[in-house]
Amino acid sequence: MIIIENDEIMLSADNGRVFMTIKKDHYNLKKVDELTRNHPRLKISNFMAVKKAVESGSHDPIEVGSWIDSMELEISTDKMEALITIYESQNFIQENIESLQKNIQKLLQDNEIVFGQQPLDLNSIKTGKSYIIAKGVPPEKGADAKINYLQQAEKTPVINEDGKADYFDMNFIVEIDEGSWLGEKIPAQQGTEGKNILGESVPALMGDDLPLKYDTKSAYEVEEEGKTVLRSKTKGVIGEVNGVLTVQKHLVIDGDVGLETGNLKFDGSIQVRGTVMAGYSIVSSGDISIESNEGVHSAELIKSTEGDVFIKGGIFGRGITKVEAHHNIFVKHANECSLKAKDTIHIGFYSLGSTIFCNELILDERKGKIIGGKAIAINSITSAYTGNNSERKTELVVQGIDRKILTENAKTKAQEMMKLQEETTKLNFSLSQLNQFKSSMSVQQVAVYEQTKQKYNEIQREVKELDEEIQRILKMLRETSDYFIDIKREANPGTVIQIGNKSSYLTKQTKGKFKLENGELNV
Repeated sequence: MIIIENDEIMLSADNGRVFMTIKKDHYNLKKVDELTRNHPRLKISNFMAVKKAVESGSHDPIEVGSWIDSMELEISTDKMEALITIYESQNFIQENIESLQKNIQKLLQDNEIVFGQQPLDLNSIKTGKSYIIAKGVPPEKGADAKINYLQQAEKTPVINEDGKADYFDMNFIVEIDEGSWLGEKIPAQQGTEGKNILGESVPALMGDDLPLKYDTKSAYEVEEEGKTVLRSKTKGVIGEVNGVLTVQKHLVIDGDVGLETGNLKFDGSIQVRGTVMAGYSIVSSGDISIESNEGVHSAELIKSTEGDVFIKGGIFGRGITKVEAHHNIFVKHANECSLKAKDTIHIGFYSLGSTIFCNELILDERKGKIIGGKAIAINSITSAYTGNNSERKTELVVQGIDRKILTENAKTKAQEMMKLQEETTKLNFSLSQLNQFKSSMSVQQVAVYEQTKQKYNEIQREVKELDEEIQRILKMLRETSDYFIDIKREANPGTVIQIGNKSSYLTKQTKGKFKLENGELNV
């Protein structure tokens, strides 16, 4: 097939192969470039042979490339879209619109494209550019699963304007009965099916499923009216451990913790409707709620290893009482005591001569006072007043975090946890082996089995504690904190303001939000 022939050159095609014969001397590469622009279907792949023929003045036929199809159809792998590219000159397209339209339809028909054809304006298309000629309808994803849980008590202090009612009147514990509704999951829904350009149905996409997160020892799932409902296996109080809903054991003391009860140590939550008498202690894995309006007087230790502590009436510690919480402490006032929490400590009225350590310390912005003692927070301290007219020394310290040290700490703890996990794997294997012969064990063998089991449980607890600590460190590293000490009303002389390693001893009354600016305290 002769593509073009004149007195300078002849182009011919044979089974898609293109041959060039130069007829006239002094034919140049510029004219070759013009030739390819006028004939978009010509794809020169052997440019060196063309260059050599032009430079040598050879008149022998040479193979220079290929003659491609007038149009090319590309179908996506998912058969949802087809692109067409026309390799004809603009003039050719304008002069042959009707025949090109027929060729396009034939090309679509040959490729069995029967759905989603898109109009193509041949008057405005450009040579060699791809255009969508068919587009399927994608399937629509269904609604994701929806989960609702029974809300835990909102542990937020209720502060009354008149100051006459309890400053901390909180519904701290939510009690539930066996079989109580704890939550539910509406299952993920089926979406709408689509159709590809071949007219084939494309299956609908199911919405994402979500798991109900709960402690299987205290709750169970049941199907009710097309929903997965979570119900309690036992009576207790709702709680959360490491993001997992749980029903904790709940111990209610109708009176005081003292001579009649002795010191209390309990795996669950404790609700004391009276107080904790002088010299007595409570240690609980869950939340601790002490509801007497009289507060706590000279108790020795009140500690929650996994939850919060709420003392409605405040603390008169006399330098003896220690209160510790894994998360938060809520107290009306703190008088000569020690408070320690990993998260936030909320104090309603005042802190007097107390030692405090937490992530955030918050007192009432209108009436809260920190007088004497030492308050150390990682992120922030907020109060209305600090110190007093007698210039009693009151230390307020915001430490901030050392990211390098925390990162190394997290790595060290992660390594410790991996070693313990390896040990638990070995112990678990040993237990499974021993368990097969438990019925025929001697007394000594039973003792070894029980010791192994006890060691396994202890290591499991250590792994859990390490994981919690690692997650807490990672959370701190992710957060970008603005470290500050905010005294809303009056910071008296005698107050020490320290952020990081910068400190200032106040010699005159002031107020404001103190923080580091350009590496210096803005006191």
